[in-house]
Amino acid sequence: MRVLVFPQIPDKNRHTSSKEIPNPTHPWSGPLETSQLIFLVGTVIYGGIRLHFQRHCSGEKKAIHKDNLFDWFLVWFIIVGQAVIPLILILSPWLDFANYPLPEWTAYIGGPVMAFGLWLFWRSHTDLGRSWSVSLKLKKTHQLVTNGVYSLVRHPMYASFFVLGISQALLLGNWLAGWSGLLASALLYSVRRTSEEQMMLDSFGEEYVTYRQRTGGVIPRIWATQKQSDS
Repeated sequence: MRVLVFPQIPDKNRHTSSKEIPNPTHPWSGPLETSQLIFLVGTVIYGGIRLHFQRHCSGEKKAIHKDNLFDWFLVWFIIVGQAVIPLILILSPWLDFANYPLPEWTAYIGGPVMAFGLWLFWRSHTDLGRSWSVSLKLKKTHQLVTNGVYSLVRHPMYASFFVLGISQALLLGNWLAGWSGLLASALLYSVRRTSEEQMMLDSFGEEYVTYRQRTGGVIPRIWATQKQSDS
């Protein structure tokens, strides 16, 4: 006897199981990836630290101004690189063309790296106290801070930007959003470093020269510390 087999016609009203639902890419269609969630939590903490110290240090009179329009452009450029471009990646498909796959282990490394960067960012503000300013300005009550993380490097806040940029590259597999933080940090530090160092030299003179000789810029000068301890 001959058996006729008819093809099945899919029922549009049938509910698909959870196994048949594709893995979503963007938050409005499902849960975030672990690495994206880690980055978002870190970004919220980063913003909270900055907002807290911005309020704490507001109202202080400035004695020396070295900021200009380009300096403020750099400030906004770092915000765009660290937060805006990554958020565009996470919340929209606009940057998907630049995606590349990351192995799962990068999230396990990127998370601790981001935690260390956030700690260094917070510690830099705490040790600097009310002398901190978002732009190139010195306050009338400004003192040369050489304790805490400033005993190792002169620019620990920029160092935290580089650490956070590395974590961003480890957590976001995208040629634009993953690397924009490091790019913005490198530009900010390379442009600002000379003007900031000169401002400190003009204000603190020989005291800053001595301080600069025993510390690194964003990487501790370990060899100098060992040399001093031997002498």
